[in-house]
Amino acid sequence: MKKIGFLSFGHWTPSPQSQTRSAADTLLQSIDLAVAAEELGADGAYFRVHHFARQLASPFPLLAAVGAKTSRIEIGTAVIDMRYENPFYMAEDAGSADLIAGGRLQLGISRGSPEQVIDGWRHFGYEPTEGETDADMGRRHAEVLLDILRGEGFAKPNPRPMFPNPPGLLRLEPHSEGLRDRIWWGASSNATATWAARLGMNLQSSTLKDDETGLPFHVQQADQIRVFREAWKEAGHKREPRVSVSRSIFALVNDLDRAYFGSSGKDSDQVGFIDEKTRAIFGRSYAAEPDVLIEELAKDEAIAAADTLLLTVPNQLGVEYNAHVIEAILKHVAPALGWR
Repeated sequence: MKKIGFLSFGHWTPSPQSQTRSAADTLLQSIDLAVAAEELGADGAYFRVHHFARQLASPFPLLAAVGAKTSRIEIGTAVIDMRYENPFYMAEDAGSADLIAGGRLQLGISRGSPEQVIDGWRHFGYEPTEGETDADMGRRHAEVLLDILRGEGFAKPNPRPMFPNPPGLLRLEPHSEGLRDRIWWGASSNATATWAARLGMNLQSSTLKDDETGLPFHVQQADQIRVFREAWKEAGHKREPRVSVSRSIFALVNDLDRAYFGSSGKDSDQVGFIDEKTRAIFGRSYAAEPDVLIEELAKDEAIAAADTLLLTVPNQLGVEYNAHVIEAILKHVAPALGWR
């Protein structure tokens, strides 16, 4: 059995071919798609966070709105770039959104990915300390956030406050109990997966990772999951970790599906460089008739190893079509693979 959700990058463009021609279109349709996915029986609604782009950015207003409109589905991110985040303010936003959603937030965070602008985090007021890289800064922000989410007091109260204080040091409010256990780290390497496990974060593994062995993408990703779980066990955490992988998967069940994805030409891994130093491997997409999909997906070792599968959706094709994409997987593919 697997939890199956969708992951939207939230693109928009002022094109007549797009169903999302403005930021408002994307935000409102994201809420509608989450509601539709819940009605279909999907388990999660996840959203990507990109700055300086015509894509979803500041996630917490959207997460709160989705939380208010739904009652069961998990609501998450994949991922928030921690280089841009004030972990103290983020803890307040996350606590508020999680309380509105009734404790359903699953926050994926990471040190970030290639950007639209040069060192965009500098425009947000953040600078690495001496001897620190921007990736180090992102991980430092993440560790601060994790500490705050424990809900322990750390701030000395004013002896003459405007309002009465509880005794002792004060914590940030509102605090949402249990949110600390629902933080995920988007790891691109085995080393960062191990680091995340030691800190007690769940693992999100995307459709790309550092090419560390030259093996097929799904094999490398499955090895990353194994390394993560071994590190988790060694760390002695009391709960079981969660692991998600994301995939572009399209069941071709009608002529419109075949027109959109019948000749996608992405049925093999791709290798490239996400920056001048990092060789990365990009996982293949899956688009086929349901019986063929079932056979192909059964061979994907990383999907087999994960407990959660996030389906990347083409949000610019509109709510109705994306709901169809999700339903086709839930109805025609998932049962045969034992995911339902």
